[in-house]
Amino acid sequence: MSYTTNTIFDKSTPVVTNIIIINVLMLIASNAFNLYSFALFYPSSPFFQPYQFVTHMFMHGGIFHLIFNMYALWMFGKILEKVWGSQRFFIYYFATGLGAAAVYTLINYFMLNSIESHIEPALIDNMRSLLESHRELIDKTSYIQHWYKIMNIPVVGASGAVFGVLLGFGMLFPNTVLRLLFPPIALKAKYFVMIYGAIELYLAINNPVGGGIAHTAHLGGMIFGFILIKLWRKKRNVFY
Repeated sequence: MSYTTNTIFDKSTPVVTNIIIINVLMLIASNAFNLYSFALFYPSSPFFQPYQFVTHMFMHGGIFHLIFNMYALWMFGKILEKVWGSQRFFIYYFATGLGAAAVYTLINYFMLNSIESHIEPALIDNMRSLLESHRELIDKTSYIQHWYKIMNIPVVGASGAVFGVLLGFGMLFPNTVLRLLFPPIALKAKYFVMIYGAIELYLAINNPVGGGIAHTAHLGGMIFGFILIKLWRKKRNVFY
């Protein structure tokens, strides 16, 4: 199955449209009400709730974060939905989003164990008490600061699932030429995905706490997308 340039820019598809609408409404609601509990906290944080693994995918840090994610979803997600059908795309989108959250949480688990090995147990108990009472930590040494970020700063956004969508598009249409705005060059989809993946891997290794961006979640979405597509191809029940 092939797609022309006109197909890429035609009307959206049901699942993509509804996901975009929900994300827009959630941003409006989060600005009007306190929806902090919908973001994804680390499981041992006092602010964690199991439903956050799903709700965080519909939360965004601001209008530009939302626009970037939803534009990418609209551009590439609708094509995948047309190829797979709405049901399979729905499964793929949420599988990559949940996979991204799982990888992000797993990496934080290993980081937290490493950090806590350098902190006195009594101090850890004290910091947990401070978190539960919503007080700021005064001591901001390196290990304690990283511990605080993992435990008290949540992740939000559809980026993990969107990176899964980008990976899916690159695997289905590897030779489709994408004309980028930044930088203004033409690049085949397979190279675009490879470069983006390499950048995210580099950033995840060199800045694991994130600096405000959950690079490990982005990688998680791509990893789960790759695995899921490989499984579908192996079963030969997806034709493209």
